Amino acid sequence: MLDIRLLREDPETIKTRVNTRGADVGDIIDEILACDEKRRSGETEKQQLQADRNRISKEIGALKREGKDSSEIEAQVRKIGDRIKEIGEEVDTAESRQQELLLQIPNLPHDACPVGEDETANPVIREWGEQPEFSFEPKDHVELGADLGLFDFELAAKISGSGFVTFTGAGARLQRGLIQFLLDLHTGEHGYKEVLPPIIVNRDCMFGTGQLPKFEDDMYGFEDGAAFLAPTAEVPVTNLYREELLKDPEFPIKTTAYTPCFRREAGSAGRESRGMIRMHQFDKVELVNIVHPDDSFDQLEKLTAEAEKVLQLLGLHYRTIELCTGDLGFSSAKTYDIEVWAPGHGGYLEVSSCSNFEDYQARRMKLRFKDENGKNRFCHTLNGSGTALPRLYVAFVETHQQEDGSILIPEVLRPYVGTDRIS
Repeated sequence: MLDIRLLREDPETIKTRVNTRGADVGDIIDEILACDEKRRSGETEKQQLQADRNRISKEIGALKREGKDSSEIEAQVRKIGDRIKEIGEEVDTAESRQQELLLQIPNLPHDACPVGEDETANPVIREWGEQPEFSFEPKDHVELGADLGLFDFELAAKISGSGFVTFTGAGARLQRGLIQFLLDLHTGEHGYKEVLPPIIVNRDCMFGTGQLPKFEDDMYGFEDGAAFLAPTAEVPVTNLYREELLKDPEFPIKTTAYTPCFRREAGSAGRESRGMIRMHQFDKVELVNIVHPDDSFDQLEKLTAEAEKVLQLLGLHYRTIELCTGDLGFSSAKTYDIEVWAPGHGGYLEVSSCSNFEDYQARRMKLRFKDENGKNRFCHTLNGSGTALPRLYVAFVETHQQEDGSILIPEVLRPYVGTDRIS
């Protein structure tokens, strides 16, 4: 959520910056400021009336001590009390509406973000490795999975419907091995503390990280919208610090978690949704950083490098792109997407999105820290996938397939899978 002071001080600049996202919020900002003016003027009038009531009440006491009639002044005090109550209701209504509208405004893009309308304007920042070359026609993961018995979509559809998968045999062991490898890497080498949070989160958590109100239709909600299946571990993990005032924090606070993730949206039909590329349920290892505001963009670079390390160790070619203003997520100020090459698919697949939200989420969650001067300030929050399956799985099996149809397991993963080859 944006700081209301930014809107008061320079609303036109805020409108212009948000418009680079392709979001026309001019009318919303105007209404926010109207609510803000009504709320502030109401508070001022209320304080003045309270002072008047206190002053007049003293006069009533004096009249009574002198044995004089105070009924007229008492009626005046009652009238003031009625007005104070009326103003209080008006202020509460204006404040509630202002908060509702503020939640609809996306975060401001960082000043250095490339300006563009959509993903076609996202610049490639760097690439690692080379696209693998094969002496045979590479299969995609759907063919490989069927040939090797790695997973079964029909079994999943029988129990859950389309958009789900059941991993089987060596395929299940590979999935479990990849998850354990990711957790061990981030806790052992990158300094993360592992947690295993609940995957059912309440409505406040979804508001805190920005999934609500904008994306409610994409979420699996129940109990009349009071609870949701977590769309990503970002939600429960970041909200572990909700409504906290951190004293003497040792920044950065780095937390990682594995969770299954749930989203209704499964993409349109076609090659981009073939097999496991878009799923209603998928596994992910998430990286969450709570940081000092002065260090957040340096920490974003480190977070992105930690996610990239996964792909380097697994021998997967990837590229890192920076999202332009029109492609940024709702809550993000700056984002890098990491896309891994999937040779059977014949294209890049996003496996991680590393974002700095600045204080946008922290304001929603009331997450603050006490700085060295004793002042309460909002933290900055970052998160990134470290990384997401099943797209990592797709790229892995397609990249490491052999001419005989087997999957070669890189040495770093062999202790987790228990073999050097899936045949």
